Amino acid sequence: MITVLMLSACGGDPVKEQITQQLPITEQRVAQLGQALENGDIRNANLIQQYAEKVLALKPNLSPLVAEFQKDASVQGPMYKALLDRVATAKEQPQMFESSQALYNELLNIYQAADPVLYSDALSDPLNVLADMSDGELPRINSLAKDQSMLANKAQDFGVGEQLIGNPNYGQWTTGSNGMSFWAWYGMYSMMGDLFGRRTYYNDWGRYRNYSYYNDYGRTRYSSPSQLKKQTKLDSRVKKSFASRGQKYTSPYSKNRSGSSSLSSQSKTAQTSANRFRSNTVKKSSYAKKSSSSKNSSFRNSNTNTSRGFSRGK
Repeated sequence: MITVLMLSACGGDPVKEQITQQLPITEQRVAQLGQALENGDIRNANLIQQYAEKVLALKPNLSPLVAEFQKDASVQGPMYKALLDRVATAKEQPQMFESSQALYNELLNIYQAADPVLYSDALSDPLNVLADMSDGELPRINSLAKDQSMLANKAQDFGVGEQLIGNPNYGQWTTGSNGMSFWAWYGMYSMMGDLFGRRTYYNDWGRYRNYSYYNDYGRTRYSSPSQLKKQTKLDSRVKKSFASRGQKYTSPYSKNRSGSSSLSSQSKTAQTSANRFRSNTVKKSSYAKKSSSSKNSSFRNSNTNTSRGFSRGK
């Protein structure tokens, strides 16, 4: 509340006035998303619970890891908790942002990330990790089969959990004593590296990664500005390293990988929507009211064909 009053007092700056208007709208959207998760209204969150039960039945020894993925279906999940942290930073530490425009853009990104349809799509990554843990018993959702996407992208196999590599909600890039950066999982997620995969180096992953929702559609929305800066800094360092050896390097973010399947129209047009928000505050406010009133019907109607398909297979 204090921050809002301070921003209101700084008259004359239209961006700060937009921040004052956007902050409560974004806070409300995140709170509504939390309520939707609690009510079981997020489609892929529900599927995470179903998939978790299947994997536990198949591989009870993986119960600690599966329990971590079950959190993604609730307000205890790392993605939702990250949204809360980002809202708190924007509200309580506005000085952390380079400019008023950067703060406003962050509020818009959080607002979009908390859209129930987009959030459900983002949950397809941990959901599909559970699918891969089932050794083919469970189908991937919103994504092509692994062998199909690997072929389409000429990708390497980075093991079970590869959809989450590069996602700062689940781990981070760490530089080893040899100067090479490798993926280090947070907490219990490290079981994936221990049980399913090998150490993944950025040099290899950057050039030969496969499709994931986060890296190909949701990176801007589901990363904080500081996390995005770290990614850019690491990518620039690796590019310079390749150049010093006279080798060509292509950024992992230079183009979208193939592999999405039955994603919502919101995911496909999210960047266009973001640009409309930035250029027209009135449209932004109207969209907020419309999305808030229609959120339940919109995400329940999204991609229902895949959901029904899974139900038949139960």
